[in-house]
Amino acid sequence: MSIRPIHNEKDYDNALDRVDKLMDLDPELGTQDSDELEVLAILIEKYEEKAWIISEPDPIEAIKIRMEEMHLKQKDLIPYIGNKSKVSEVLNRKVGLSLSMIYNLANGLHLPLEIFFNPYIRVED
Repeated sequence: MSIRPIHNEKDYDNALDRVDKLMDLDPELGTQDSDELEVLAILIEKYEEKAWIISEPDPIEAIKIRMEEMHLKQKDLIPYIGNKSKVSEVLNRKVGLSLSMIYNLANGLHLPLEIFFNPYIRVED
C-alpha cells in the first residue's frame, strides 16, 4: 500500500483507478486492501471538496433559477416584490431587496432564507 496525497488531476485520476481495482477485489473489512480503499476514498473526497467548490448563487440568481423551475414570469413576482417596475428593478439589480421582499420571496418561492444573505452587486446607473 503506497498512498500519497492528491495534489492534482493526475494524482486524482490515479487514485480513482486504484479505487476501481480495489472495488473489483471486493476486499473484506479489516484487510490491507479495505483499509487502502477507505483511505483513498477519504483523500478523493477531500480533493473534490477543495478542487470543485460549488458556490451558492446570489439571491437574484436564485430567484431567477426558481422562476425558471416554477415556469414563472416577472409579473408572477408582483405579490412578493411590489409593482411591475419594482420587480424589473430588482431582477436587473437596480434596487436591493427589502426585508419584506426577502420574507415574501422566501415563503412564496420556497427558497431558504440563507440564500438571501449571499452578497450580490447592485448595478448603479
